Amino acid sequence: MHFLYNIAINTAERLLPVSGWFSDKMKLFVSGRKNVFSILREEISPADKTIWFHAASLGEYEQAVPVIERVKDHFPKKKIIVTFFSPSGYEVKKNKSLGDVTIYLPLDTTRNVQKFLDIVHPEWALFIKYEFWPNYLQKLKQRNVKTLLVSGAFREDQAFFKPYGSWMRSYLKTFDHFFVQNQKSVALLNKIGFKNVTLSGDTRFDRVAQQIHYNNHLNFIEEFKNNNLCVVAGSTWPEDEELLLGFINTAPKGLKFIIAPHTIKEAKIQQLQQNLKRKTLLFSEKQHKNLSAYDVLIIDTIGLLTKIYSAADIAYVGGAAGTTGLHNILEPATFGLPIIIGKNYSKFPEAQQLRQLAGLFSVANKEELEQAMLKLVGDEEFRRKTGRISGHFVNNNTGATKMIADYICLNS
Repeated sequence: MHFLYNIAINTAERLLPVSGWFSDKMKLFVSGRKNVFSILREEISPADKTIWFHAASLGEYEQAVPVIERVKDHFPKKKIIVTFFSPSGYEVKKNKSLGDVTIYLPLDTTRNVQKFLDIVHPEWALFIKYEFWPNYLQKLKQRNVKTLLVSGAFREDQAFFKPYGSWMRSYLKTFDHFFVQNQKSVALLNKIGFKNVTLSGDTRFDRVAQQIHYNNHLNFIEEFKNNNLCVVAGSTWPEDEELLLGFINTAPKGLKFIIAPHTIKEAKIQQLQQNLKRKTLLFSEKQHKNLSAYDVLIIDTIGLLTKIYSAADIAYVGGAAGTTGLHNILEPATFGLPIIIGKNYSKFPEAQQLRQLAGLFSVANKEELEQAMLKLVGDEEFRRKTGRISGHFVNNNTGATKMIADYICLNS
């Protein structure tokens, strides 16, 4: 199977330049990898001591952040290398990552892996949540590089736990330790013979718990709200906006809405704006406007959503109305907000847990959305109680970062 995998990954590498013709994202995926090795050689010397963190995309990077911060505190002389697989992570963080070097991960071909590890020569390799690249893992093991999985989350439907998955299970043996999010992941790994597992929880809890101590104030949000209740809809996709539009257009007078779409392409923003019947303003056009006169504010930029959540009364988190994947519910939860999401969240244990605790509502259609919204808007005590559940959920699940950092310190 490994032989067939290598054929597939080498074929994919050869075909990548063609794929860039059909997709802007794939164009970035291809062009961003062209100079990876020359950049690495410029930034890393043979004498450097390095620790490598790999994140698939932006969400996984956010999970890595508290660990990177702690590692930098413990090992200030070591160089931190951060790699991304996806453009949606790299393009956002390429100039503001915590890494000393931030780069795309070269594809998992034998030749690329050999070159990458020769240049980076990491003492530790930390993979975040889901990333399992056979050739990287195999070569790290051969080089005796200590390798960890951070905030791992395993499911029964993964190949590791299927009768045909023995070749993939063999790569799990390359990890020195697994730090996983939930008891189910512990049980699944134990069942196939892995005992080097710690139930640490999700480092995202540590990440978002820090946010409440920062200065989250935004003057324009305060002016827009003007002491009214405010619903913040974060990281929305068209499916989420379809759910929301009916309620927004008929919502009680005085209720404010802030929408931060996942995609901020001009055509998408214009379409959303056209579908709104309430007085709507774009963030990019807010200068010299009386913000309090508007009902809806569309955030057509990136990087503000977390702070905006701090001023919300109710949060809608996008991604679960369709199949793109639920976005981060912990960001609004840390501010003690009641949260509404779509119906497709079975692969997100934190959403399942928070729903069981009654801090989160899942809605399948416009009618259910309206019902949940009206209950939260109209019943202040219910809204506050639900929000307190969310806040306590975050506070009660911190501590993963310390476990992982302690392990690294003890084994360095």
